[in-house]
Order: sequence, then structure tokens, then C-alpha cells
Amino acid sequence: MYISIHRYSKFNVTIQTDQKKARGDTDRSNGRPTVSTNRSRERPRRKKKRYGERLAETLIRAVSFTSFAIIILIFAFVFREATPLFFPPAQQTVTTEDLQQETYGDDESLSTNETIEEGRKRSTSIETAGGEADFTLDNLLGDEWQPVSAYPKFGILPLIIGSFKVTIIAILFGAPIAILAALFTAFFAPRWLREILKPTIEFLSGFPSVVIGFFALVAIASIFQNIFGYEYRLNSFVGGIALSLAAIPIIYSVTEDALSSIPKYMTEASLALGATKWQTALFVVLPAATPGVFAALLLGVGRAFGETMIVLMATGNAALMSLDIFKPIRTMSATIGAEMAEVVFGDTHYNVLFFIGSVLFIFTFALNAVAEFYVRNKLQKRFRGAA
Repeated sequence: MYISIHRYSKFNVTIQTDQKKARGDTDRSNGRPTVSTNRSRERPRRKKKRYGERLAETLIRAVSFTSFAIIILIFAFVFREATPLFFPPAQQTVTTEDLQQETYGDDESLSTNETIEEGRKRSTSIETAGGEADFTLDNLLGDEWQPVSAYPKFGILPLIIGSFKVTIIAILFGAPIAILAALFTAFFAPRWLREILKPTIEFLSGFPSVVIGFFALVAIASIFQNIFGYEYRLNSFVGGIALSLAAIPIIYSVTEDALSSIPKYMTEASLALGATKWQTALFVVLPAATPGVFAALLLGVGRAFGETMIVLMATGNAALMSLDIFKPIRTMSATIGAEMAEVVFGDTHYNVLFFIGSVLFIFTFALNAVAEFYVRNKLQKRFRGAA
């Protein structure tokens, strides 16, 4: 009996010491804290983590501020180069006395008296850039784009109509494909197939646009001309089909994220009431993800509207005022890409190109901002009842 009581008391003492150690109490036999050494070791680690977090936060703030400042500087530069159209500088004249003959090396045959006399006759006075008197607002809003002629015409309406026409064709063709592909990936595809489809389609967003434009120029244009038999091989229809290949990955990615974020209880409730998978997908999941789908469409429009190389290679580059989708067009971005390298610095043509760039910049920036900050955030929260 004494032995069992002794064993019980010893076992009870062991349990109490273990509990004290777990609570961090001091050991009375030694008089030393049992967990104090571990706490002293954890303190410098926490300090190091805090320093690392502060450094990361500082870097993120610096990168964000730098990006925002760069965007503001780009806006300022583009607008500054376009302002001489509406606020022309004072005209300056350059006489023949200020002109100097440019020579190369020691070849005296290039600087003969006849050449100098012909140059003086042709340029008795020269007006500086931005000083053309025939430029008016009516000229800018005209329907003819002929910047290099005896009477320059800078009508940007054909360019605006061409940009909208090819963008609408691209969205009408690419949006249904992207939305249905996203719906299949998020709702119908098995898990192993989803892990293959989504990265593959999103990989196309980084595909070089010049390769898509070259493919449209060589293959797509010939195929559709043989099918429809239209007159012009390169037109807005071919450009829109090629442009949809660049817009589909963006629309697909954002739409798939919106569909995947729909709560499962909505689909489970629909299936429990007897609806099929297709009925649930089309009448429950897709309407619930409408804000995200709309944001995806806006981002796709911004991507297609600002594209340069595809429309430069596949649309024919003819500034025509026509609603016929089988006629060549010229977009604003293609005009800047084709003519900026050959324009005279500071000329009216130069300023008009920067004005077109500012219009294009404002439209795409506003569209992307609305899609990101208003539609994707506020409407989704409002639909879910969070705001």
C-alpha cells in the first residue's frame, strides 16, 4: 500500500512540473525560468522580420509612386507636344543669310555656286514649325487625311471611325469565344484539364503582336478572301479577326476569375432544385458574374483599341470614311506608328500626331480605369451585398 501511494505522489509531481513548464513558471529547485531563454532567442528574429517588412513596404511604395509619376509625365509630354495646335508660337522667318550649305568631307562638287543659287531661290523665307496659317479646327475635324500635300488636310474622323470599327469587330468575334471558354473552364472542365487550359490561353496574352499581324497578312487575309470573294484583300474585317486573337486572352482571364469567385452555395442550390449544369451555368453563374464579365469586356476593348502592329499590317492602311467592313481602314494607333518616324520635328503634322496620341491615351486610360476601379470592385461588392 505504501509503494502504490509513493508511485502516485511521484507521478502527480511529474504532471505538475510539466504543467508549470508549459505555463512558463519558474523551476523552484533551480530558481531559473524555463522558457525565458526561448523568448530571448525569438526577440531578435521578430525585429529582423519587422525590418524586412518595413523595407518591403518602402520598396512597394517607391515603385508605386514612381509608376504613377511616370504616367503623369507621359501625359504631360504628350499634351505639351499637342498644345501648339491650339496655342501656336510666334512665327519666325529665316532668310537666306542664315542658311548654310551642308557639305560632306572635302568634296567641292557638292557646294557649287549653281546649287547655292537654286537653294536660295527655292527658300527665300521659311516658317517655323506650327506656323501654318491654313490649320483650323474644321480642318482637324474633317473627313480627309492628307497630311503631305500642297494643302494639308488633317481630318481625324476617318481614323477614329476606323479604330472603332475594327475594335467592334474584334469584340463581337472574340468576346463570345472568350466568355464561353471561361465558362467551360470554371464550371464544366475537370480539374486536370483546367490546369492545362487556363495557363495555355493566358500564355497567348504575351504572344508578340507582330507575329499575329504577320499571320493575318499572309494566311487569314487569303483564306477569308477566298471564302467571301470581296475586292480588297486587307480590310477592317481581317484586321478585326486578327485583333480578336489579342483580346481573347484578356477577356478569358478576367471572366474566368469572376466566374470562379461565385459562391458554391448558389450553384448547389440551383442543382438541388433540379436545374441542369447548362441551365445553372447560363442562368445562375453567368448573371452573378456580370460585373466581372463587363470589366473583362472593357479591358478587351482597351487592348484592341490601342493595338498598333496588327492593324498596321492587316487593315490596308487607307483612311476611308465607310461603314463597309470589307473596305480598308486606318486607325489612330497605326497612323502614329507609320508616320511619326518620317514627320518633321515641330511641324503641324507632328503636333497633330501627338494630338491623336493624346486622344488615344485618354480613351484607353479612362476605359481601363473604369473597368478596374468601378466595375470590377464596386459593382461586385454591391451585387454581393458587401457595400
